[in-house]
Amino acid sequence: MDFPLNSRLIRNRRPCWLPLPFRPGRQIMRDNDDKGMPMSTKKLLGMIFAVLITSSLFAADVALNPNHPDRYVVVKGDTLWDISSLFLRDPWLWPEIWYVNPQIDNPHLIYPGDILTLVYVDGKPQLQLQRGRDVKLSPQIRVEDLGAAIPTIPLDAIQQFLTKPLVVDEGELDKAPYIVQNADEHVIAGGGDRTYVRGIDDEKIGLWDVFRPGGPYIDPDTNETLGYEARFVGEAAVERFGDPATLLLTETDIEARTGDRLVPMIQEEPITHYQPHAPGEDMEGRILSVLGGVTQIGQFDVVVINKGAEDGMETGHVMKIYQAGETIRDTVSGRRFDRVTLPDEEAGMLMVFRTFDRVSFALVMKATRAIHIHDFVRTP
Repeated sequence: MDFPLNSRLIRNRRPCWLPLPFRPGRQIMRDNDDKGMPMSTKKLLGMIFAVLITSSLFAADVALNPNHPDRYVVVKGDTLWDISSLFLRDPWLWPEIWYVNPQIDNPHLIYPGDILTLVYVDGKPQLQLQRGRDVKLSPQIRVEDLGAAIPTIPLDAIQQFLTKPLVVDEGELDKAPYIVQNADEHVIAGGGDRTYVRGIDDEKIGLWDVFRPGGPYIDPDTNETLGYEARFVGEAAVERFGDPATLLLTETDIEARTGDRLVPMIQEEPITHYQPHAPGEDMEGRILSVLGGVTQIGQFDVVVINKGAEDGMETGHVMKIYQAGETIRDTVSGRRFDRVTLPDEEAGMLMVFRTFDRVSFALVMKATRAIHIHDFVRTP
């Protein structure tokens, strides 16, 4: 990564080895002749000097945004990622400069009205938090409620994907209850409509999620099927058990149709607060699909990548997106059928927010150029 000359660099703990600007053995021998210092002492000093230099470089450089503010007041609608981007080149490295003040309640939470100040402690940048929700009005103090703590990422962009869409194995939904027909002979049905369902045997289950079986997620490198999409249709409640049972569609994301499948309503509490971080080892994957019915991939779109929990992928993992280099015909070389593959180009960044066994859902946090299906994702 190229940094501007005026950027300030912070060191973290990842090793970074650089060659020393001298040749210790030859220099020690010459100094021994000139100054009479014992060879063992010279060698020891050289080793200590080398250790000091390399240990100071046991880091990956974390750069501040060259246009960072010195002070920022948090406003409603901000996300932690937004604010991190103001101060840092790589927003997921926020913890590197965050000062946890033990005198502040919940110092990891940031609220609208809070004041963030960039200071330097022992020559290193540090972000300090000042609670801004106590508004002084002479002769008394009034506490102004500015709402909940700001989220890490824009939750409205991922809300519908946090629990409802599923990735299933082949045939997993084949034996699930299904819509045999919508009421009043409607081809499609929406919220407030009734539908008839076969296969509900357990009368203790009254609330159901409706899914539409989708296509396979196929790894473009191995041609292996990693799972199958189960697209969320909506929610339904049983009005009358039987064969078929009568259900009321309480809400729908898309129209319900004959053949849609039902599973007991998912009650799990979704994860809504994330700690963005890079994977601990180099990882490379591909974008398999984009969710939400869009055809072009841009900022705040949700994509599916071909790495899951079995590959070590975790919620919060940050990956850079690279536009795959196109293979073109060289029309200049004069050689027939001469082709060359252009280099991959950085195209953006994503953060994983939900993992399955072999695939994951991720939110595109930044898009600097067009992003396509089968583009690469790599550890930053």
